[in-house]
Amino acid sequence: MCGICGVLNFDGKEVSPVLLKKMTDSIAHRGPDGEGWYRDKGLGFGHRRLAIVDLSPLGHQPMVTPDNRYVLTYNGEIYNFLEIRAELVARGHSFRSKTDSEVVLHAWAEWGAECVNRFNGMFAFAIWDSQEENLFLVRDRYGIKPLYYAQVANSVIFGSEQRAIREHPTVVANLDKRALLEYFTFQNIFTDRTFAEDIKILPAGTILSINARTRKVTKDQYWDYHFSEPKWKIDAREYKEELDRLLRQAVSRQLLSDVEIGSYLSGGMDSGTLTALAATELPYIKTFTCGFDLSSAKGVELGFDERVRAEAMSALFKTEHYEMVLKSGDMERCLETVVEAIEEPRVGQSYPNYYVARLASKFVKVVLSGAGGDELFGGYPWRYYIGSDSKNFEEYIDNYYAYWHRLVNNTQLKQLFAPIWNEVDDVWTRDIFRDVFSNHANELATPQDYVNHSLYFEAKTFLHGLFVVEDKLSMANSLETRVPFMDNDLVDFAMSCPVDLKVKNLNNRPRLDENQLGNKKEAYFQQTSDGKSILREVMSDIIPPSITEGQKKGFSSPDASWFRDESAEFVRDKLFVGEDAYFDAGTLELLVEEHLSGHQNRRLFIWSLLSFKTLTRKESNRQTK
Repeated sequence: MCGICGVLNFDGKEVSPVLLKKMTDSIAHRGPDGEGWYRDKGLGFGHRRLAIVDLSPLGHQPMVTPDNRYVLTYNGEIYNFLEIRAELVARGHSFRSKTDSEVVLHAWAEWGAECVNRFNGMFAFAIWDSQEENLFLVRDRYGIKPLYYAQVANSVIFGSEQRAIREHPTVVANLDKRALLEYFTFQNIFTDRTFAEDIKILPAGTILSINARTRKVTKDQYWDYHFSEPKWKIDAREYKEELDRLLRQAVSRQLLSDVEIGSYLSGGMDSGTLTALAATELPYIKTFTCGFDLSSAKGVELGFDERVRAEAMSALFKTEHYEMVLKSGDMERCLETVVEAIEEPRVGQSYPNYYVARLASKFVKVVLSGAGGDELFGGYPWRYYIGSDSKNFEEYIDNYYAYWHRLVNNTQLKQLFAPIWNEVDDVWTRDIFRDVFSNHANELATPQDYVNHSLYFEAKTFLHGLFVVEDKLSMANSLETRVPFMDNDLVDFAMSCPVDLKVKNLNNRPRLDENQLGNKKEAYFQQTSDGKSILREVMSDIIPPSITEGQKKGFSSPDASWFRDESAEFVRDKLFVGEDAYFDAGTLELLVEEHLSGHQNRRLFIWSLLSFKTLTRKESNRQTK
């Protein structure tokens, strides 16, 4: 796993080596094991290396083909690279190293852009074709690895992180107010926008092509999710047998490494599945859990600490287990570090992920994560019930769009952003929401069709946001995170697996609000063991019933209570101080006080505000230096 960056000057002006050095230095945390640069005509590539496969200097990047035509700077892991390498050798290619990077380079030389369809893994890379003077920026199917770019003046600049692009003198990182509105609607950004106007994120499964001669820029999507019901019936037993095979295959593939691999172990189904299967191949694998001090927690929060179940799983599979306990003050201590790492607010309250990544990085260089299990196999049934009884596609959009107002509703949004509303009043967030489905058929006839639509939406948006956060927080600690649930064969299976094998009681549709007040532990969890049914059944021979029959809880901290109690003064000090160019002060204070007084649960809103205000203060300090 690595960090990449680069510049293409359309006017052919030589890229400054000083600039390339500054760009790679800014992402040194992504690759402390080495650095490299390449310059040709108006092109410059930079690379920081985190050595995982073939630790020798032969893995140094950027890499160049023997004929000097193609140059690669690459971040990722291709888990089937040995099979591709064997095919390339049969076609006459020879290799100096044992890296997957060199396989990617030769695959492009052999098959061109079509080679990406052969890759099973996570990646973001740039290829320079010096003969045709074409630059290609490529991102993996699911968006596990991020890649940003900016097209300004006479240049295209790219990087694994925005900070590398910001080093370029022509990039002006003014706040994108449209992205701000989008974020405070969904607590996520569904478009290719970032909080910086000049900088875009390359969508998952996309190739951006730039020709230096013509300055033509094209964007092609080479892959997308497609969840659908099978056209013929297959015995449920066959589905279970196939899932069992694919899970084992996926985990085995992703254990390929020349450094030690560990695993997160939360006490839930997804990380438990990976740990159980990995432990069969790696005895005494190291596992990592982050728990929470629940002394002031209330209601549903009392179930947030899963250390007991994680410890039981560790004992069962004989892992070398490490854990840490977070308290309210830990959020306050790490806020600036986390905001700096993720570069802009994204989905969820991400600071626990930072702490568990920091813990794991003290012992291993690679860790397995259960991300993707929920989105592929229906881990959030209370969400799918919301849209599954819709009468048509537009009604479904209305229902699901209203649910995904994770922070504030449209009326409150207009009041909150009164100071800038005239600049963003043409942004229709419902249209942004609906556009997510532009590549997914909207002929919906059954409840299962609507659930498949919801699975598509969450994989494209919610899961993608989780991947961006996970990448930034793990790489901030020079840690590679692997996600075996996103194995190509396993994803293909999940997309065609019948909904009825994933979600039970589809016709029983309770309306559950994750942020409702009161002592609602039983109400909240009464249906949440219905998700991922096929995964639970397949793993029931290996994992104990306390896990396979357990209720879905998620990796979350008890901040709803902490924000009202131990951290209340911190929240007020951070949010109610000084002038604000974006928010109406009265509306902001009203919304926050509704939480602090116990009348509403606005924990996600408060976290998002804390993150955004910390970000803007940092940006202001940079510009005044």
